[in-house]
Amino acid sequence: MARIRIPSTIVIIFVTVQTGFLLFMYARYSSFVPQSEEKSSQVHILILSSWRSGSSFVGQLFSQHPSVFYLMEPAWHVWVTMYQNSAKVLHMAVRDLVRSVFLCDMSVFEAYMPWKRNLSDLFQWAASRALCSAPACDSFQRTDITSELACKTLCGRYPFSKVEEACKTYSHVVIKEVRFFDLKVLYPLLTDPSLNLKIIHLVRDPRAVVKSREQSVKALARDNGIVLSTNGTKVEDSKYKVMQEVCRSHVQIYETATLKPPNFLKDRYLMVRFEDLVRDPLSEISEMYKFADLSLTPRLKSWIYNITHGQGPGKKKEAFKITSRDAVSVSQAWRNVLSFQKVRKIQEVCKGAINILGYQLVDSEKEQRDLTLDLVLPRQQNQFSWSSFNPKH
Repeated sequence: MARIRIPSTIVIIFVTVQTGFLLFMYARYSSFVPQSEEKSSQVHILILSSWRSGSSFVGQLFSQHPSVFYLMEPAWHVWVTMYQNSAKVLHMAVRDLVRSVFLCDMSVFEAYMPWKRNLSDLFQWAASRALCSAPACDSFQRTDITSELACKTLCGRYPFSKVEEACKTYSHVVIKEVRFFDLKVLYPLLTDPSLNLKIIHLVRDPRAVVKSREQSVKALARDNGIVLSTNGTKVEDSKYKVMQEVCRSHVQIYETATLKPPNFLKDRYLMVRFEDLVRDPLSEISEMYKFADLSLTPRLKSWIYNITHGQGPGKKKEAFKITSRDAVSVSQAWRNVLSFQKVRKIQEVCKGAINILGYQLVDSEKEQRDLTLDLVLPRQQNQFSWSSFNPKH
């Protein structure tokens, strides 16, 4: 039988064409790979702050957005369960829980609340508009502005499984957390291809934070013990040791993000001062929303105005609630309430944070009480910010 000889050049051409065709088909197939195998289509936002810094308020600015699934301090469950450990030891457990929540995998809570049955088993669940509206609860629409009281009354008995079901239906997952003290702990999340993580770092004048903490001494005692590694003993922060750690952490986070930061932080870190936020809410919130790939709705604009233009600084019993207040008065209240002796001590333990974050020290009680003296310094024009960084400049 005659054999047909095919020149080697033709074979090479044929193999090349075939390889090109296979690569073309693979490229087309790759564009249809399920989301679980691609970089997440969801946007993940971590509001990184500390206790009594206005983070609950900022959390609500995101929670009330119809595109956002929000949880307030889910790592509370980690600290309550493992309270005899230090904050540093618990960093990894907190990080793992936060990652699972971002991925809408709520099975992680089984390690901390195996009895879970209803939405109401989750810490501060009613602060989440997403858990007060469909598909988690049928009583409200996604575009509604919800209140914790109404939500607790109508939605608390819905099953816990609704948390995961609801999470998967949103384009944005936002977590507010006060239990991270080192930005580098978050590097594995920032480099995780299954996440699309951005960080909003909320800070506040430490003197105002102390004034607010004094309204919540008992509520913070267990957390204080974890911060100070007291092996489960509750602590009242009368000597400002916790504040010293909080201030140190804010400096560490800010400097890590702005002084020779890794490339993967580019466009993924935004520092926000509470004082700037309450002075010009719509402008600051618009900036945060732009950073998070969200847009303001007319209903949200109206709600934001009302919530920041109430009467007075709010009552002591409202310390952990979001109510309508005169937000600027809230931010300045420490100047009339705290003694200069306390202010001087706070400035000693938090001097670095006060300077770096853009606040003015006071040298006398007269300066402290003089409200015409602005202690919130203008943002430096040359201050580094990833959100505005342009490598061409």
